Amino acid sequence: MQRKLTRGRLLLFVVLLMTIASGLALRGYGYAINLPFAVVKYGGSLLWGAMVYWLLAAIFVSQRRFRIAVAALLIAVAVEFFRLWHTPDLDAFRLTTAGALLLGRVFSLWNIAAYAAGIARHLRSIAHCPERGARLDVLA
Repeated sequence: MQRKLTRGRLLLFVVLLMTIASGLALRGYGYAINLPFAVVKYGGSLLWGAMVYWLLAAIFVSQRRFRIAVAALLIAVAVEFFRLWHTPDLDAFRLTTAGALLLGRVFSLWNIAAYAAGIARHLRSIAHCPERGARLDVLA
């Protein structure tokens, strides 16, 4: 059983890394290839929400996917509301690339909607994935 969980966890980390790479590519090159602002801005937020989901799914492999989705949404909303809190050190961190990617800079209800859509989209898409031997609720 442990071997199956490890294999499933590895797959989830691969999906997580692919989601991160997609988000970085979209934010880094989206404007350069003339993608519309909304696609770059909210596509990145969709992927950020999905990234939170995949991270939790990889950590909590045996949990049900709906429970992981709810936790991911709560974390994403908390991070968004955290943008309303300002201190000099926190604002300095937000000005760095890592700070902008992890915490963001400006509060937006549209971001929350994009996070929810990203989480829901991935939750819906994996609901149609066939089981491949191991019973992994986050993938089944």
